[in-house]
Amino acid sequence: MVLSLEMKIEVTTVMKFSSLLRHLREGFKNVFRNGWMTVASVGAVTVTLILVSAFLALMLNLNATANKIESDVEVKVLIDLSAKEKEIEELGDSIRAIDEVDYIVFKSKDEELDSLADSLGEYGDVYRSYSDDNPLSHAYVVKAKDPENTEDVAAEIETFDHVEQVNFGEDFVPSLFKFNKYARTIGLVLIIALVLTAIFLISNTIRITIMARSTEIGIMKLVGATNGFIRGPFFIEGLLLGVLGSIIPIVGILIGYHFLDENVQIAKLQYQFVELLPFSPFAWQLSAIVLVIGSFIGVWGSVMSVRKFLKV
Repeated sequence: MVLSLEMKIEVTTVMKFSSLLRHLREGFKNVFRNGWMTVASVGAVTVTLILVSAFLALMLNLNATANKIESDVEVKVLIDLSAKEKEIEELGDSIRAIDEVDYIVFKSKDEELDSLADSLGEYGDVYRSYSDDNPLSHAYVVKAKDPENTEDVAAEIETFDHVEQVNFGEDFVPSLFKFNKYARTIGLVLIIALVLTAIFLISNTIRITIMARSTEIGIMKLVGATNGFIRGPFFIEGLLLGVLGSIIPIVGILIGYHFLDENVQIAKLQYQFVELLPFSPFAWQLSAIVLVIGSFIGVWGSVMSVRKFLKV
């Protein structure tokens, strides 16, 4: 009885391995046997993935830039000139007690004067002449844990004693956060729309190739072949079409992004705001994403196309 069970397991394993080899063999054959239809399917995947990869690279870089800008948003708390040292320390303790505060840094008025002078370059020497009679205030630089809470943190700090003024870019920061939120949402919707369009196009293209084999599928169903056995080669075929369609977009990503990265590094020497995500690992990660999307599109399009012909 035990021997019979072991033999049965061994036979089942051999049959599954044999079926897998058959699916792989037939899938590869179908790709090359269909000629121009394969070229059309691969071309459709390629064109769509070029658009998807370009848009993904753009949106991910814009998102990274937006995150960087948001993370740089700080609240500058100017302290009343009449505040004593102990009162300044108490104000700092009150600010640290706010739950949303990530960190707080004290800057003396001398440091503020040096920062102002440095920001003005060669014209800053004029302001350094005021070092003996510094008109600036001591300040706290505060950053919120979540950049979107910056406005709330600033509003709470304004209620504290010995606060002369609170600055956080109130004229543009709320609009910036709102714009970034809408941009991310629109970008995600457009990427999903592109992928769905690709699935639709590939499904229609592959359906035409499968229609020519509808009789073959019907005969296999009538002689008792299971849906999984029939679907296997088409699964492999769709996977191969997706992978082949991903090759040109991936090569384009690696070459194009490397070119952009080198030129942006040169431009960054003159314009500090010009910045891209580093080539490595970003380009490789994006290539992997494109390969996964291409494979998914090919498999899904093939499986959905063959499904209607399995109803015999």
